[in-house]
Amino acid sequence: MSVTNKALFAIERNLGCDLSLGEIARRCDVSRFHLAHAFGDATGMTVMEYVRRRRLTEAAYALAARAGDILDVALDAGYGSHEAFSRAFKTQFGKTPEDVRKAESITGLALTDAIRHLPQTSAPLSEPDFRNLGELLFVGLRERIFYGGTQTIPAQWQRFMTDHYAWIEDKTAAIPVGINTQDEMGEMAYVCAAEVSRFGTVPNGLTSLTLAPATYAVFAHDGHISALDQTYSTIWNDWFPASGKIPAEAPGFQRHNETFDTRTGNGGVTIWIPVQ
Repeated sequence: MSVTNKALFAIERNLGCDLSLGEIARRCDVSRFHLAHAFGDATGMTVMEYVRRRRLTEAAYALAARAGDILDVALDAGYGSHEAFSRAFKTQFGKTPEDVRKAESITGLALTDAIRHLPQTSAPLSEPDFRNLGELLFVGLRERIFYGGTQTIPAQWQRFMTDHYAWIEDKTAAIPVGINTQDEMGEMAYVCAAEVSRFGTVPNGLTSLTLAPATYAVFAHDGHISALDQTYSTIWNDWFPASGKIPAEAPGFQRHNETFDTRTGNGGVTIWIPVQ
């Protein structure tokens, strides 16, 4: 069973209990970092976004069936007050709990029903090379991204290359890289970056990033760039559990091949993921 399917099972079996990213990861026998990548690449949602959507969906069903008062429904959904629950409910569905209870209907609500099992749809994947790299310094354009929303990345690259790249000092490589970063809650950001020899004056609007020395598993993605998420999902959900390797809790990155064509998205990239 893939990491994501283990997580889905754990969430649905414990939806009414206290659930955190760490607790779900523990039930899957992986790190929070590993789970966040595996789940996000497979479903297009963060783990806790899925938990929130599922709880609010079950709350909507309960309200439409007039099961208990609104505060009871709120508490069952993990909210400590009527006000907090109402805000989250209206943000999710565009209607208040009172609206749904009065209408006794879920018509028009964007519900998230349980994902019982994701089919195995692995991308073709060759065994990686392993490379040891020293400390890496980057300067780049950092923007928040959402799983399933990586269609914004090409526009981010366009802004970076057009407005910022030429102003970065002390570049050490002709080909820039894309860096995936993640916070403690599993939220993602993407950095279009140039590797540099030192941090001089960082141009306005850009950020500096240091990657510590690490061993990287280096995977080849030879298909169109639009299929990159599927390759990542295969790595996190299938390759890591089968290999026995443990991902290091540090950012990975992609390097475009020299043959990569920015106009068509063809030419391939290499995916660098740090491992313990």
